[in-house]
Amino acid sequence: MTLSSTTPRPLIAGNWKMNGLSTALEEARAVAAALEDEPAAARIAIFPPATLLHRLSQALENSPVLTGGQDCHDKASGAHTGDIAAEMIADAGGKLVICGHSERRCDHGETSEQVAGKAEAAAEAGLEPIVCVGEALATREAGDAVSFVVQQVRDSLPATLAGKAFSVAYEPLWAIGTGKTASVDNIVEMHAAIRGELRSIFGEAGKVVPILYGGSVKPDNAGEILAAAEVGGALVGGASLKAADFLAIIRAAQA
Repeated sequence: MTLSSTTPRPLIAGNWKMNGLSTALEEARAVAAALEDEPAAARIAIFPPATLLHRLSQALENSPVLTGGQDCHDKASGAHTGDIAAEMIADAGGKLVICGHSERRCDHGETSEQVAGKAEAAAEAGLEPIVCVGEALATREAGDAVSFVVQQVRDSLPATLAGKAFSVAYEPLWAIGTGKTASVDNIVEMHAAIRGELRSIFGEAGKVVPILYGGSVKPDNAGEILAAAEVGGALVGGASLKAADFLAIIRAAQA
């Protein structure tokens, strides 16, 4: 991945999803220790379940690894049992938050408008949102993938993100946890379309917003994916749970 003075460092984000008990902290410590010895070209972040966020943030304090939340509410506080406010994530040591992951959209029916509200709340709390978009297999097979995702980008990014740090993650639903991966041509086409929409919304600033790819990223395909045009990092699922696998992906961003 070629970097310049005007290109942000790539972001490799490990989403642990609903996985991880106290013992998982050792895997994160192993990642941090390896990066202390051999610094990465990319920024690194781990998104544990909420039960581990504070402990993980403490364990990784002063390390090269950032932490973040997997979701946040669009309200700052209130009667929302089971939800977590963006400010709570920041209070627990998180620096970033994932908004609109496909599993939230599918399992919880989140709309792009709700995702935009969460991204806005995250930025207001000083967090860096990663806003996720992506199409189902039926949408791709119908030939509507690009237009669908571009509309998601348009509807999921509030104008208030202008001038603030955020990224977009493209994650085709049919390639998440299935072992399938979009072809490099698929990725390049979609990331180019997302870039065009980012420029339309945010002007010159839209040229440098990182666009991550997420969808069964593994050590054996990370290099090819991260070298593709307009790929500014990766949103990694299962492969981020083991230090060795996650480090292999991180090292793939070195070139």
